[in-house]
Amino acid sequence: MNGTEREHSGIQRNGVLRVSGVAVAIFLIVAAIGVLIWLSTGYIQHLVIAGLVALLLAWSIRIADQWERVVVLRLGRFQKLAGPGFFLIIPIVDETPIWIDMRIRTTFFAAEKTLTRDNVPVNVDAVMFWMVNDPMKAALEVEEYQRAVFWAAQTALRDIIGKTELYAMLAGREQLDEELERMIDQRTEPWGVEVRSVEIRDVMIPTELQDAMSREAQAERERRARIILGTAELEIADKFAQASLKYHDNPEAFSLRAMNILYEGLKEKASLVIVPSDMVHALNPGNILGYVAHKEITDEKGQKPESTS
Repeated sequence: MNGTEREHSGIQRNGVLRVSGVAVAIFLIVAAIGVLIWLSTGYIQHLVIAGLVALLLAWSIRIADQWERVVVLRLGRFQKLAGPGFFLIIPIVDETPIWIDMRIRTTFFAAEKTLTRDNVPVNVDAVMFWMVNDPMKAALEVEEYQRAVFWAAQTALRDIIGKTELYAMLAGREQLDEELERMIDQRTEPWGVEVRSVEIRDVMIPTELQDAMSREAQAERERRARIILGTAELEIADKFAQASLKYHDNPEAFSLRAMNILYEGLKEKASLVIVPSDMVHALNPGNILGYVAHKEITDEKGQKPESTS
């Protein structure tokens, strides 16, 4: 027996257990009344009649929980939909073969080694949330509606995998969830079942393909990094071209910029800067070096603590 059948039979079994407690109580009460009548009158027939009445009443009473609906058949034909709460049936003539749970249910289903549109075998796990909105259809239109819903969901999942490429499946799960929900709901609506939502939990691909996709992703990231670096170099070249136009008409600004570059290079200790000879004469390095030395002496004096008198 599978999980669906166990769940279905469990609903019926729980209903019988609830009824048996009420039946015992009614039987004891009516039997006690019959015993009192028998003791007072002395007729054994009164005790027998009381016992029969107790059995009939106990057999007639049914109790359904708030979330349950019960299909009542009379001589094999649909009579009514009972519940929730207390209801009566005619013994022998009526029967309650199906107890339907109206709460939202969760069903897990999967498609193993199913080929995508680009011929990639994948294992896909999904979960579906659904509920019965028409108990009469669920009981009378389809045999074992819970199993039917499960197989409808699984076949719909296989269909949608075969129509979708792997990259679209990995990147667009929300669209697949909506499409899968629509497909399953179309199949289960005639059975009185409403699909609330479907969510794909996991998409597992072969290990070899995972390695290939990892290398491809790494190559793609490297390509993007090179493109970003080239774009930055192009922007820097444009800025340098604009700066050269400024320096071309203003040699003093160019000299100050060159001196600043030399100063930045000479600030670090144990640094060596090589400049062209014509640039040396143009920038007057004596003044530059003197300025740097004066700056270092000033910094050292500023760092020394003041001496106490």
